[in-house]
Amino acid sequence: MPSVSGLNHITLAVTDLDNSITFYREVLGFRLRAFWPDGAYLEAGSLWLCLALDKQALSRPHPDYTHLAFSVASSDFAELSEKLRAVAPIWKQNRSEGNSLYVLDPDGHKLELHVGSLQSRLDHYSQQADGNVTII
Repeated sequence: MPSVSGLNHITLAVTDLDNSITFYREVLGFRLRAFWPDGAYLEAGSLWLCLALDKQALSRPHPDYTHLAFSVASSDFAELSEKLRAVAPIWKQNRSEGNSLYVLDPDGHKLELHVGSLQSRLDHYSQQADGNVTII
C-alpha cells in the first residue's frame, strides 16, 4: 500500500523576510541555502524550511497547541536556550519529559527546542504508573 515516507519540508508565512532569515540563521543556526524577494530556503540537518513572505501573516501566536519542535543535542541545549531567551518570548513552560524550551519566532510561530527522541518519550511513558498512555 502506498504511504507517506516522511516529512518533506515546512513552510512558514513571515511578515519580514530579512528578520526571519536572521532569526533562523543567527539564533537557531539554520544554513541559508537560497533566497529570493519573497522567500528563502534554509536547512538544519535533514530539515528543509521555507520562509514565504506574506504581509497578511499573523504576528501573534495561534491559541492552540500546534508547534514545531526542533531537535537539539543535550550538550548544546543550555547555550542555545540562553541565546533564545534573550531574543524570543516564551509561550509555554516545560512540563514534559526531557529538556524543552518553548519560544515564539518573529511572526509568532510556536517553536520548541527539544532534547530527546520519540523513543525516549515512549520509554518515559512506559515507566509511568498511571496507565493513561498505551505503547504499541
